Amino acid sequence: MTTSRRRAETGAAWLRERRRVVSATLIEVEGSAPFEAGATMLVDADDAIEGSVTGGCVEAALVEEAHEVFAGGPPRIATYGISDELAGTVGLACGGTVHVLVQELAGPALEVERRALAAVAAGTPVAIATVLDGSRRGEKLAVIDGEAIGRLSGPDLFTHSVTRDATGMLEQGVTGIRRYGEDGTTLAADVAVHIQSFAPSPRMLICGAIDFSAALGRIAREIGYEVTIADPREPFLRSPRFAEAGTPLVQWPQDAIAGLALGPRDAVIVFSHDAKLDEPALLAALATPAGYIGALGSRRTTADRSRRLLEAGATEDDLHRIHAPCGLDIGGGTPEEVAISVLAEIIATRNGRVGVPLRDSQEPIHPRPWR
Repeated sequence: MTTSRRRAETGAAWLRERRRVVSATLIEVEGSAPFEAGATMLVDADDAIEGSVTGGCVEAALVEEAHEVFAGGPPRIATYGISDELAGTVGLACGGTVHVLVQELAGPALEVERRALAAVAAGTPVAIATVLDGSRRGEKLAVIDGEAIGRLSGPDLFTHSVTRDATGMLEQGVTGIRRYGEDGTTLAADVAVHIQSFAPSPRMLICGAIDFSAALGRIAREIGYEVTIADPREPFLRSPRFAEAGTPLVQWPQDAIAGLALGPRDAVIVFSHDAKLDEPALLAALATPAGYIGALGSRRTTADRSRRLLEAGATEDDLHRIHAPCGLDIGGGTPEEVAISVLAEIIATRNGRVGVPLRDSQEPIHPRPWR
């Protein structure tokens, strides 16, 4: 289970128990910070804490903010970081500035959050939209598996516009701030709304039941992937290690790919070392918009496979989509080290990076996928 699902499960349980709960949600980051926008910390009236927004930099200060909200204070946006000029304020060791919305889950927002947290805990796609400005601050609506829950005050167009954008951002799996006119038009920027997406888990299809597949599946699940390991050779899949690493599927990989409806957040990795499995799987993967397609093998194996793929109808552009040999060059040799290498390349590809050491890069350490 991912961190966000665990946090949602705890929050949903607290609300079922009728505890008073304050949420602190990281809505915007300037410069460098440990977590991306959308990170959330929950605090109950007895100071039980679930989650984090900066990994420890400002959490103690946010508990104090929660106390003020419990005492009757309105929702507020707390800002911490090196831009603070008052002595004694909390700063971020990594040099960034964070903006955190702090509010009690009460009133109309309570029912929206209750349903949204329960849905996130169950693995259902959810987007939560929270108004940040003016008298509407703290108002919420949610899109849960395509259904709009809740309504924002003001013109119907405002609710409609926010619902539309929340639906679109959920489909992309991104979190960020959108701005609207008071009447809900998108041509003005009077009212900011934070939209937090809890998208479905990305899928990873591993073709071939070998040691590398079990190692990759185990680690990929830890970072949120829904893993399937496909191999038509049933005896190869019998080992419990494959069930521990993902969902074993006795099926030809190309048939497994056809049944998954893969998208840009998903990955296909070919590990079988058998041309009868590898090449049909790669051709099937190329016919999808999967964001990462990788294949294990030596440089000679890769060259021979590329030649056969071209003969089978693949194009040079198709070959460019295939990461082969897959993984970053970290010198890994064991199945676990190779799995880390491949996952590192998947993450780098997803974020448009090339995987160089951070000390040699001028790119921001923490990518911001939505502005």
